[in-house]
Amino acid sequence: MAAQTLTVLVPVYNEEESLSQVVVELDRFLAQTPVPTTVLFIDDGSTDNSLPLLRAICRPGTAYGFISLRKNQGLSTAIKAGIDHCGSTLVGYIDSDLQTTPLDFLTFFEFLPAYDMVTGVRTQRRDTLLKKASSKVANALRRALVNDGIQDTGCPLKIMKMEYARRLPLFHGMHRFLGTLVQLEGGQVKQLTVQHFPRFAGTAKYAFWNRAWKPIVDMLGVYWLRNRWRSYAVAEEQRTRVSTGSAAPLGKVA
Repeated sequence: MAAQTLTVLVPVYNEEESLSQVVVELDRFLAQTPVPTTVLFIDDGSTDNSLPLLRAICRPGTAYGFISLRKNQGLSTAIKAGIDHCGSTLVGYIDSDLQTTPLDFLTFFEFLPAYDMVTGVRTQRRDTLLKKASSKVANALRRALVNDGIQDTGCPLKIMKMEYARRLPLFHGMHRFLGTLVQLEGGQVKQLTVQHFPRFAGTAKYAFWNRAWKPIVDMLGVYWLRNRWRSYAVAEEQRTRVSTGSAAPLGKVA
């Protein structure tokens, strides 16, 4: 079995005010992680100074790298782009607003041999009333429609095995249903309590439309997908290897 390696994905959209502190927190994690780890920032078409800051942060010889999308595509696309550009055995995800800490990843590792995804649960939210209210509505609808057992689907602190991450379908709102999608692939999900903090700097990128109506539309789509999802497992296999050399014509003996 290959040794575990981890890539931590950090989507960035206009987060110039918090990026320096994000690196401070990630450095603390990198100094303690038991798994060889790199960090991949995904600049999602930022219009502020985020991209020049990332160029300065991600110097050769460090654990930091970045990719920059041509235009803003949304969080789901940024996460999927990050997955497509890393070659580790595990992939993690954390937001760049510092409302969660990468140090909580340290409690995740002991569960990863047995589980295919470990995800955080923010039991003491430090959010605005709008965020809390919209989350309650979304969670009630989730229990009624999806009933996947995921307590805090929006928690931006997750690690999953790469074989499951690679198979994630890309659609708008995919990031809200990572646990559900891993379960649909037959994966096991572990949920752990994590810390939650007020936003360090900058402003939230979501208004009522993002927090309430769009997640409801996405949830109806996942409800449809879940009820039509099909997967298979191979019980036995024997395949013919195609030769690239000269072969005797069919029906003749060489």
